[in-house]
Amino acid sequence: MPQDSAAHPLVIGHRGASGYRPEHTRSAYELAFALGADAVEPDLVATRDGVLVLRHENEISGTTDVASRPEFASKRTTREVDGTPLTGWFTEDFTWAELATLRATERLGSLRQSSASFDGRFPILRLRDLLGLIDAAADEQGRLIRMVAEFKHASHFAAQGLPLDELFAAELDDAGWGHGDERLIMEAFELDVLDRLGARGIHGHRVFLIEDVGAPVDLALALARGDASTAPSFDEFATEAGLLGLAGRVAGVSVSKSRLLGARAARVARPAHAPPLAGAELVDAAHSAGLLVFTWTLRPENRFLMPRHRRGASRSAFGDWLTEFSEVIATGVDGIFVDHPDLGVEARAAFT
Repeated sequence: MPQDSAAHPLVIGHRGASGYRPEHTRSAYELAFALGADAVEPDLVATRDGVLVLRHENEISGTTDVASRPEFASKRTTREVDGTPLTGWFTEDFTWAELATLRATERLGSLRQSSASFDGRFPILRLRDLLGLIDAAADEQGRLIRMVAEFKHASHFAAQGLPLDELFAAELDDAGWGHGDERLIMEAFELDVLDRLGARGIHGHRVFLIEDVGAPVDLALALARGDASTAPSFDEFATEAGLLGLAGRVAGVSVSKSRLLGARAARVARPAHAPPLAGAELVDAAHSAGLLVFTWTLRPENRFLMPRHRRGASRSAFGDWLTEFSEVIATGVDGIFVDHPDLGVEARAAFT
């Protein structure tokens, strides 16, 4: 029986070891396990025939070779996703058999050229494939490995007749994960799908993702239908009252790094209305409400670091990532999403 020996905070391989291999590929996930990730995070989207696949978005031109495949040229279209028109190729227009012929490409190819050298080598994975990889790695390494499943565009897929919660429950059952257990964490930018997952009796922590700007799509849609009087912004959920309101509904929240280290965290002036919390103050308030706190995404390249931690002029060069990662850990967060799991493990060890 694998043992849970994870230290604090959890180091979560963001789409696998996506700093080293094209994201959401077998190689990216297997490397994340080898580099010591406590958990891995897949993004879940659906095919036309109801198969959950692992892609950053349902529009796949940036993460696959679909644009170079003449047999799928006619599938290029414009769709409105969460109120935004997008043009490209969408998973809900493909069967799994069609998607299985595609090959993954590096989403940040100009920045991560070593990862881009693997373009075209790996096929797309289904959720069931990843569940098998997690089981195999846990048995091989004799430790508990978690999955942090992110449900992408749940309202959009529900409108297409592809309810992600229903498909997810079926996939878990088929893979022998039953109704979920301590290995499972579920997250989304929409509370509605998290509620539905709980109503289905799926066990595991449910975590609400708090974006930097805007409002949750499901709440905005409810307002448009006349089912709600207001649509709270993400900022409102990052207040003390907002966090207390989430207590009991979800097990935790996940916030962007900028809410911990960015301009928001540096804000000292307090307007008359309740401002969003930031930094350690946000983490402390969430903990006081009984909520876990995760943060995304810690990356070592200058392109993604706070200006004070950049070194040199190259966007792709590593800056002072260890100091930045340590500053994030110092806020007291319970989990960090990283593209390079080995660096997350090293930062945790250095901090403790």
